[in-house]
Amino acid sequence: MEHTPQSPLTAIWTNVEDHALERQSPGLARARADATEAGIPQGSAAQAELLRALEHMVGATSVIVVGTGAVVETYQLLDGLDGHGQLTAVDSSAQGIAMIRSLLRELADSTQASLRAVSAPAKVFLPRLNAADYHLIVVAGDVDNYRATYEQAPRLLNKGGIIAFTDILALAGQTADGAAGDSVGMDDAPDTRKAGAMRQLLADVEEDERFESTLTPSGTGLLLAVKR
Repeated sequence: MEHTPQSPLTAIWTNVEDHALERQSPGLARARADATEAGIPQGSAAQAELLRALEHMVGATSVIVVGTGAVVETYQLLDGLDGHGQLTAVDSSAQGIAMIRSLLRELADSTQASLRAVSAPAKVFLPRLNAADYHLIVVAGDVDNYRATYEQAPRLLNKGGIIAFTDILALAGQTADGAAGDSVGMDDAPDTRKAGAMRQLLADVEEDERFESTLTPSGTGLLLAVKR
């Protein structure tokens, strides 16, 4: 088979991702492998590292992960709490929440953080949570998670809190190795429903005066919005 040379940007993405994969702890590597083997694709290792770093930047002690089997993100965010605070994982998929609950049970003895795994749609569960009580919200997985979480974020986050939208370019799973292709954008995304929803979400967040936002190339596009 003829080898297609990588562009410099693709090579950079691949090298950064490979570096992050090499830095994974044995526990995280095993959790990633188990989820992948169970048919639940996992997100970028470098992106998950960045999310953990963001926890420390904002001094987060209260974190929400809204996802569909977001095992890697949940693991890194729990690790970033350094044994304190609280982590709430919200997943409405039966397979995803089973995987998250199994992960939290496994890690419960190694942390004093309060852990909660909730099987419910984001639009049903998030309105029940206390206002201004959270420092970081991470959104992943199914397209329905994004709009529902965005609508609740201004109420849930305290000032300076961050909402992070993973896969904002809707490119997750486009390539076999998870790498972003050359010069890709939302028009290249295989899931046109998610791509359209992400395009509108990006525009809405960037125009929202309640947030200061930036689009980053981490993973398959990571949109960060800081509550003013």
